[in-house]
Amino acid sequence: MTDSEIDPAVYAELTRLRDSIDNIDAAVVHMLAERFKCTQQVGRLKAEHNLPPADPAREARQIARLRGLAESAKLDPAFAEKLLNFIIAEVIRHHERIAEDTQTGDERRGE
Repeated sequence: MTDSEIDPAVYAELTRLRDSIDNIDAAVVHMLAERFKCTQQVGRLKAEHNLPPADPAREARQIARLRGLAESAKLDPAFAEKLLNFIIAEVIRHHERIAEDTQTGDERRGE
């Protein structure tokens, strides 16, 4: 079915909802960018003080916290946990790279 075959009122509502989804997606991307700016600073601090890139106890607390927030928001906690695990894995990868760059003196790559 093409857009022109959809009832105009239904199409207008679909467009309105999709516009909202697009706005939310943009906000999510910007929030993730801000989060990664902070985690990059954490990575640099850890590297400067020879701290390990991963912090399993902190990660476990964050997962439990996020699962609780997800339940309160009526979002599947398992989905929220998968999302956070994906983010945490990316953060750890960044922290490992920052630590490597700090050891080799190539701090430009860690930016």
